[in-house]
Amino acid sequence: MSALGFLRSSMLALAVFILAGVSFAQTDPGPRGGAAGAGGHLNGLNANETAFFNGALARFKEVDSVSGAIVNENGVGLGPRFNGNSCAQCHVQPAVGGSSPISVNPQVALATLDGATNTVYPFIHSPGPIREIRLINVPGTNTPDGGVHDVYTIKGRSDAPGCAAAQEDLQGQNLAGNAIARIPTPVFGAGLVELTSDTTLLADANNPNNVNFGISPQFNRSGNDGTITRFGWKAQNKSLVIFAGEAYNVEQGVSNEVFPQERDETAACQFNALPEDTTNLTNSFNSGSLASDFSSDTVNFAAFMRLTAPPTPAAPTPSITNGQNTFISIGCALCHVQNHKTVAKANFTGQSNVTYSPWSDFATHNMGTGLFDGVTQGNAGTQHFRSAPLWGVGQRSFFLHDGRTNNLLTAIQDHASSGSEANTAINNFNLLSASQQQDIVNFLRSL
Repeated sequence: MSALGFLRSSMLALAVFILAGVSFAQTDPGPRGGAAGAGGHLNGLNANETAFFNGALARFKEVDSVSGAIVNENGVGLGPRFNGNSCAQCHVQPAVGGSSPISVNPQVALATLDGATNTVYPFIHSPGPIREIRLINVPGTNTPDGGVHDVYTIKGRSDAPGCAAAQEDLQGQNLAGNAIARIPTPVFGAGLVELTSDTTLLADANNPNNVNFGISPQFNRSGNDGTITRFGWKAQNKSLVIFAGEAYNVEQGVSNEVFPQERDETAACQFNALPEDTTNLTNSFNSGSLASDFSSDTVNFAAFMRLTAPPTPAAPTPSITNGQNTFISIGCALCHVQNHKTVAKANFTGQSNVTYSPWSDFATHNMGTGLFDGVTQGNAGTQHFRSAPLWGVGQRSFFLHDGRTNNLLTAIQDHASSGSEANTAINNFNLLSASQQQDIVNFLRSL
């Protein structure tokens, strides 16, 4: 499938959702209702750690403008190119720290916020998932690109006088088959993942049944120290600080202590001293946590992710229990590994030897031609993706790396294609009775 096919199929899926959403209720009941069951801090933290979490949460919700002078947009450093103006804009469903919202895509209104003159491209629509766009090749060449190309610029904004940065023709690249999309990954429970040793991940992925199902887990690794990287769609980021610093620079255009250069250095679009996000030498926040107040936004973002609790699943029913057992028996749990344990000595209170259930091995797997995206990151190739953690999937709206569908049954079937490691498991799924398949969907919607 071409890159264009990704965006076309995702738009078609949303069109079906809008025009015939009732039909999905027969198989996928949709996002689970009730309380979010996510967004709070880890159990067992001490008072100082809890205060740090609360201060970090406030920073995660901070809205950025160019220089922080616009009412209710007091964060500094937006642009010159960006996809969003707040971490919590993208990571919001079903609570702050999650993924794309259900009904309203905030990227649509963001295009013209504060006088900006951006065009809303067809692959950004509401309802629909928040998207970032990567290009497969440098436009007009066969040279691999793979980097994020932001959808908007600060041109026309009231706080960016003189900046004439033009939007890239990303729709043209889409029509040329050179664009692929990514949607936000939820960050609930990420600190537990960071606290898991490489030894544990390797052991948990080494299931003797892998060979019978054609499963070959490959861990992406740091090019410097060789240790396992585990965050992002291709597990390309090593730590939550790196993940936060990169996202701040790439998604909001804010230079920081991890990524200190502007991505667009056009002189007329520079309005702040660099880097725009730094350690604070004076306390202007007074959040109740000195650790939060003196730390940079980037460190606060990482702290929020690190101290956020995993989602709480729904209470089991006979269908959910049957679905979980069947999910395991047909081979899905070989990649979506249920449990891991954190290190024996963790720096945060109550986080040592914690068993948690992300339903992911955090390795990358060849997902075949159907999910090919043309992008290589580290040793994760063009068809490789990290096993998406399934905790919290019960309240998510959009699935797969590009948000092409909001239907879990479609997402399951899209795992199968030429070369995919999931083919045997999906074949087993297709041999199940309709009630067994429904049990699996009910189990997933319980997570």
